[in-house]
Amino acid sequence: MVELEKTSSICPACYQDGTIKKIDASIVKESGKVFIKKKCDKHGDFKDIYFSDLAIYNKWIKYKITGVESPDVKIKVFDEPALYDMHKSQTVLTNLLITNRCDLRCSYCFMNAGASGRVYEPTMEQIRDMMIQARNTRPIGSKAIQITGGEPTIREDLLDIVYMAKNLGFSHVQVNTNGLKLSESLDFCQQLKDAQVNTIYMSFDGVTKETNPWIDLNKKAIKNLRKVNLKIVLVPVLIGGKNLHEAGKIIKFALENIDIIRGVNFQPISFCGRVTKLKDEKREQQRVDYVMMMEAIEKEFNGQISREDFYPVPFVFPISKLIELLKREKQVEFTAHPGCGGATYIFYDNGKPIPITRFIDVEGLLKFVDKESQIRGPLKKLRVASAFLKKIDNFVTQENAPAGFNLKKILKDAAIGGSYDSLRGFHYKSLFVGSMWFQDAFNLNIDRLQRCVIHYSTLEGIVPFCSYNGLGIGDKIREKHSITIPEWEEQVGKKIKDDLRKDVPLT
Repeated sequence: MVELEKTSSICPACYQDGTIKKIDASIVKESGKVFIKKKCDKHGDFKDIYFSDLAIYNKWIKYKITGVESPDVKIKVFDEPALYDMHKSQTVLTNLLITNRCDLRCSYCFMNAGASGRVYEPTMEQIRDMMIQARNTRPIGSKAIQITGGEPTIREDLLDIVYMAKNLGFSHVQVNTNGLKLSESLDFCQQLKDAQVNTIYMSFDGVTKETNPWIDLNKKAIKNLRKVNLKIVLVPVLIGGKNLHEAGKIIKFALENIDIIRGVNFQPISFCGRVTKLKDEKREQQRVDYVMMMEAIEKEFNGQISREDFYPVPFVFPISKLIELLKREKQVEFTAHPGCGGATYIFYDNGKPIPITRFIDVEGLLKFVDKESQIRGPLKKLRVASAFLKKIDNFVTQENAPAGFNLKKILKDAAIGGSYDSLRGFHYKSLFVGSMWFQDAFNLNIDRLQRCVIHYSTLEGIVPFCSYNGLGIGDKIREKHSITIPEWEEQVGKKIKDDLRKDVPLT
C-alpha cells in the first residue's frame, strides 16, 4: 500500500451515532486500485474504493484546479464542526428543493416525506428568497437551477416556480422528475416548454422492468416530450448487483433517441438518507465507482466506447477562461475536484457510436485553448479567431469524424461570438455521457467536498450537495422548516398516501 495524497474525512461510525467527527485520511494505491483510507481513534480503520483503476486516477487527478474562494457557500450550518476553512468552487448548478413529497418510494432516495414523517414544502415567497440568494452568490451569481424534490411535479404551482426562475435571471432551468406525470399529459409537457424549461432531468434506472419498473411510462414521457421538443437528460442511479450491467444499454437507448435525449448522467449510489446504515457487506456489494461504470459500458460496446474516452469535469476549465477573456465578463468556472465526475461526448453516425476522442485530440485542443486564453492586448477576438483558423485542423482527424462535422466552423463562431450559443450545433449532434458520484460518510474526501460545484439554495443558506445529502445537513434543514404529516394533512384536507401512484410499483 502506497500513499498518493493526504486528505481528511469523517468517521462513518461516529456519524451513525449522530456526530460529525473530522479525522485524517489518505488516498492510497493497492493492487492497481485506489482507495480512501482513514482511522478513528474510537472506531478503528475504514477503507472504501476511490478508483478501481490506478491509471484512470492518474489521468484524472492531474486536472485538479486550485479553485476560487466562494465566501457565501456555508462550511457549517448548525452546530456541526467546520470541516474546512473556505469553499473553493463557485456554483455551477443550484439545486432548489420545492417539496419532499413524492408519488413513489424508491429505496435509494435521499429523502421523502413518507420516510421522514414530515412535510417540507416552502412557500412561493421562501422559494423566491432562495432563488435570489443563489443569483446573488459571490464570486458570480448562479445562472443554472435544477428544480427538484421529492417529486416537483406533485406541486400544482410548479409552472409558476419555473416562470419565477426565468424572471429572476436563471438562463438554464432544469426540472428533476420521475417523468410519470409527463407520461400522462402532453398538455403539461407543452406548458413546461412554454414556461421555458430547458431540460427535463428524468430518472431512468434501466431499460427492462427488472431494473426500471416504470420503463413503459418513461417511454411515454419521452414520446410526449419529443412532440413538444423539450430536451431530456436521463439520470440512472447505478447500484452494484441491480442495474450496473445495463449502463451500456441505457446509452444505446439514449443514442437511439438522440433527437430528444441530450445526455445520460449516471449517478453511482450514495449511501445517505435511507440507506446510511447498510451492513458493510451489503454496501460493498452495491458500491459502484466510475471505473466499474466504464467497464460495464466497455463490455456492452465491445470497446467502441472505453474508459479512455472520459475526462474529469475540470478538464474543460480553459474554455470558461477563454470565453471570459473574449466577453470581458466573469464566467462560471468548472473547478470541481476531478473525483467529482467525468464525461465524454458520443456522436452517432450510421448506427455507430463515435466518442469525440476518436477524431479530436482533446488534450492537445484544450492545451491550445488554454494558451489562447492568455492572450492580452488589442484585437483579442480577431487574434483568437485567426489562431483557430490556422491551427484547428491540427487537432482533428477528419476521416474518423462523423459525416458533416466541421469543428473549424463551430469554434470559429464560438471565438467570434464568445457565446455558449455558438456551440449549440455541437451539442445537438452529440450525446453527453457523464457521471457524478456523490459522497457519503464512508468515502467522504474533504478535499473534494470543498470544491463541490453543485449547491443547494436553502432557507439556511447555500450548502454544498455532499454536505446537504452526504452529511445529513439537508435532513436538519428540512426538519427545522417542516411540519408533521398529520399537521399537513389537517392543513390541506387530504392524506399523504393520496400522493402515491396506484398504477405502478412504488419502489
